[in-house]
Amino acid sequence: MNPILVNNISKSYEKVVALKDVSFEVEKGELFGLIGPDGAGKTTLIRILTSLIIPDSGKASLSGNDVVKDFREIRKIVGYMPGRFSLYSDLTVLENLEFFAGVFGTTIEENHYLIKDIYHMLEPFKNRLAGKLSGGMKQKLALSCALIHKPEILLLDEPTTGVDAVSRKEFWVMLRKLKDEGITILVSTPYMDEASQCDRIALIDKGQILSINTPKGVVDLFPYKLLGVNTPNSFKLLKNLRSFPMCKGAFLFGQDIHFATDNKDLTCKELQESIINAGFENTTVKQIEPSVEDCFMQLMGNNE
Repeated sequence: MNPILVNNISKSYEKVVALKDVSFEVEKGELFGLIGPDGAGKTTLIRILTSLIIPDSGKASLSGNDVVKDFREIRKIVGYMPGRFSLYSDLTVLENLEFFAGVFGTTIEENHYLIKDIYHMLEPFKNRLAGKLSGGMKQKLALSCALIHKPEILLLDEPTTGVDAVSRKEFWVMLRKLKDEGITILVSTPYMDEASQCDRIALIDKGQILSINTPKGVVDLFPYKLLGVNTPNSFKLLKNLRSFPMCKGAFLFGQDIHFATDNKDLTCKELQESIINAGFENTTVKQIEPSVEDCFMQLMGNNE
């Protein structure tokens, strides 16, 4: 039996459907990404798995423990890092670690091997109040506290949101090391570029799973030819491109537009000429490879 089993989980808040028949499994020692925008249902799902809220229907289990019936056992085997910093801001770094170790009946020294690399970065600040730490250091402290009891499963809710690029990169390196220790990890993120860090990903939008695959598998299933369009007037051109008969999707990516078409024979030169004929000068077109974000946008359009 896989450590994380989710079977047809649904949850609504009055008239808002947060999750609708969500199902997936996470294998032992896997780093599994739950990827989607704000409001997609990621936090609701993780709170259900941590037994903090009860689903309206469906079942889920962690290491064979039902998330509703066996909540006491689940809290012994799960490390949880919520989206918002939830440690004690008026305690020091060391005091927070000692407190959480005491709650789980262990010591910092007993499981130090799990957090030693993280604690090495925290040690210079061990006597600083947690509330005075930078965003990246708060993140590292929260992860250390989640690991202090040597959990079998780690549930992380948007752990890299609001931290700098360097801290984001360091955090994923730490997760890969924890995976190598045999810990099963479920991490949610709104950042599509972080998908490549995961073994498998589930793309989620409006409470529904759109696709479950490896990052490469998701990209390989992209069904259209993709062309990158660069123009000084991208917002106006975007609306125009969406009216083209061969358009299967057009979205802004920074200063460029990613144009998807089911016409496999369409050349960059032909699209460029069509754009120029529509009144848009100084436009360049080149063929590009799809990313996970391109695939998500396409799947989201199909879902709508």
